[in-house]
Amino acid sequence: MMRTILRLLAWMTLLAAPCAPAAAQGALHIAYTEFPLFHCRDAQGNMSGLLYDIVTEAVQKRLGVPVAWEPGPWARCQERVQRGQADAMLTVPTPERARYTVTHDEPLYRKERTLFTYAGHPRMDQILALRDARGIRDAGFTVITYVGNGWSRTHLAGAGIEVLEAPSLEGVWRMLAARRGDLVVEWPPAARETMGSLLPGGEVVQTPVVLESVPFHLLVAKQSPLAGFLPQLSAVLRAMRADGSMERILSAYR
Repeated sequence: MMRTILRLLAWMTLLAAPCAPAAAQGALHIAYTEFPLFHCRDAQGNMSGLLYDIVTEAVQKRLGVPVAWEPGPWARCQERVQRGQADAMLTVPTPERARYTVTHDEPLYRKERTLFTYAGHPRMDQILALRDARGIRDAGFTVITYVGNGWSRTHLAGAGIEVLEAPSLEGVWRMLAARRGDLVVEWPPAARETMGSLLPGGEVVQTPVVLESVPFHLLVAKQSPLAGFLPQLSAVLRAMRADGSMERILSAYR
């Protein structure tokens, strides 16, 4: 009887093993930059945001690894992870970042750059058929953005598209509603946050056309003792998508 109990206890210990080593090392220190809708802290010091909610559910609640959020300028965040002064950061995997970090297979989230246009656009059928920047250029559509948007300068203007610049984010949507350009390329949650109550009459419509889907991952420093839980993180993220909890998180930001 005693031997059976001991075997059962050993089996239960093995089941718990994937989470135990990471949790035993203490908190996962994430270096991040304040970015509303992704991760930010309010005046009372409370954290919120889409990526914050996903990481809290997946890493802290399901894997049992406490998370400590440490704000700073983005260049400094990357430097701290590279030097091992912080465990991780939330961003897009690149070959450069792969030199000093490891990550998981399943993305935390995909940030989609989607096409918006004004209601009743006479060339709506052509807009819905667009797939890339080349198509926008060849069709002769203009794109409205804000002054200083580096992505638009590189990926749209750099591709030969006529880009019109508004002095502010709010001005982008006012220009589109006034039909002073054909398209806006934006991440839908940010678009809704910026538009707010500016355009209550449905003057602007979101299309189903996605120009780019950017995967965001948790990148953990190679020297961090907490890197070992990353294979389990992919499984947890898949489970969250299967059981509906990921959709519940995302729906709060739509």
